[in-house]
Amino acid sequence: MRRKSMSGPVKCLVYIIALGVVSFVTGRLLPKRWFKSDCFPFRCNEKEKKLYKALRVKDWQNKVPDMSRVFTKLMPAKKLNAGTLADIPRMLEETCVAECVHCWLIVLSVGMLFLWKSVWSWLLWLVYNLLGNVSFIL
Repeated sequence: MRRKSMSGPVKCLVYIIALGVVSFVTGRLLPKRWFKSDCFPFRCNEKEKKLYKALRVKDWQNKVPDMSRVFTKLMPAKKLNAGTLADIPRMLEETCVAECVHCWLIVLSVGMLFLWKSVWSWLLWLVYNLLGNVSFIL
């Protein structure tokens, strides 16, 4: 008897979920000392500042989901106040780790194009990366 395999969209969904779980755990395990916010590639340069201004990142950055809101004990809050100033170095490390992880998610998400050979998979890949990765890197 032949077993029915998963459809392409379901394979992509499972792949994306697995990537998310593995990347989150990997991000938690990576040594934070590897990430320096004042060095390349994390240091913001003048061209990036102009791009952020053109994209109006400050207007929408606090509206995207943030893992520090879900895992409050694991990550420092992104919203700073007088009581959280001591968390700035850790927040910068976590931000660098998140940027790195999201960059790798873009690279690894190409795998979904092999799981579902369709024009729709390209659309899913584009939406996943623009909304799920690029927005967080910015």
